[in-house]
Amino acid sequence: MKNLKISQVAKAANVSVETIKYYEKRGLLSKPERNRSGYRMFSESAVDDILLIKRAQEIGFTLKEIEHILALIKQDDYFPTDKMYEFSMEKINEINEEISRLEYFKSLLELAVSRPSQSFPRDKQDCPVLKKLKG
Repeated sequence: MKNLKISQVAKAANVSVETIKYYEKRGLLSKPERNRSGYRMFSESAVDDILLIKRAQEIGFTLKEIEHILALIKQDDYFPTDKMYEFSMEKINEINEEISRLEYFKSLLELAVSRPSQSFPRDKQDCPVLKKLKG
């Protein structure tokens, strides 16, 4: 297996060197070996890990959740499908709650813009969004 410098990993994974250092600091990437010159030398699997992290972020997982997923994936002896199932169900519930909040927010915004434009300008106290924000 070939060892890669941090700049090579960054290029291969299409991320910045700072991103790799941050993932390493957060424990998402294993601490790499250092060569005699002090350069970090990553295994090629670090690129795969970073790509997995980025894909997981794109679909809505937090770095803390990704840390959990990576820990499950990296277990050599078995893959705990029951833990992954529980984790997935929790994430589904979280997404459903977020959808509900966004739908409510959307309805507030729709209410704010539903009046004909001739009724502008309005007083601040008539704005449904500001009413909700002020509680």
